[in-house]
Amino acid sequence: MSLSYNGLWKLMIDKNLNKVELMKVADISSGTVAKMTKGEPVSMTILMKICDKLDCDIGELVHYVRDEEKQDG
Repeated sequence: MSLSYNGLWKLMIDKNLNKVELMKVADISSGTVAKMTKGEPVSMTILMKICDKLDCDIGELVHYVRDEEKQDG
């Protein structure tokens, strides 16, 4: 089980933001950004902060990715 934050990365490109700027704008830590880069879960509170600052919905940021084993079975 993993998460894809590709929506967030695309949105950041559209808004001309890099990861350091995202940390400043949304007041999140580098550790949180590192978790998202690795596809690891972060708290809903963090996602809500990002949504508030980027004027978007959580579904635009993150998608659940099933393991290959679950998809085949």
